[in-house]
Amino acid sequence: MRYTSVMSEVEQIHLAAELIQLGSRLQLLETETTLSRERLVRLYKEIRGESPPKGMLPFSADWFLTWGPNIHASIFYGIYDFLGQHSRVTGIRRLIAAYKLYQEHLQVHQQEEVLSITRAWMMLKFFDSKMLKTVVCQRCHGHFVAHTGDLHDNYVCGVCQPPSRAGKKKRARTTAD
Repeated sequence: MRYTSVMSEVEQIHLAAELIQLGSRLQLLETETTLSRERLVRLYKEIRGESPPKGMLPFSADWFLTWGPNIHASIFYGIYDFLGQHSRVTGIRRLIAAYKLYQEHLQVHQQEEVLSITRAWMMLKFFDSKMLKTVVCQRCHGHFVAHTGDLHDNYVCGVCQPPSRAGKKKRARTTAD
């Protein structure tokens, strides 16, 4: 699924550069631009000062359902969905706009970035393939990312009902300092 429409080569380079600055992996760049792999690698090295990371992309929808990542995935998807309903931004530009707003949200609330742009892109692929959807929390009425095939009657999100060990790793690190 390629989100890009017909763009000039210069526009493709600008798009790739913006995605690289946001931390995109090479596989995302190859899918969403028409630039060659060699050109993308050179551009990546020029912008980041290092070779692109090697290895496969994470391919599990389960990551988005664990406590911390689920909250971040849900925030990002809420922004992405809002842009889809209330703006004319589409395709890869919608992903970029939503991701930048997600980053701004984290900055304002002084939170650590959990969701990379590549994971956000993968999550959208999971939504497109109907592996993920959003469900409404019965307590706070927020919309949260969930598996499509799971039962969601009386769903309570991880914010309203955090797991018993939620936040203990961070607390232990702070206490040790």
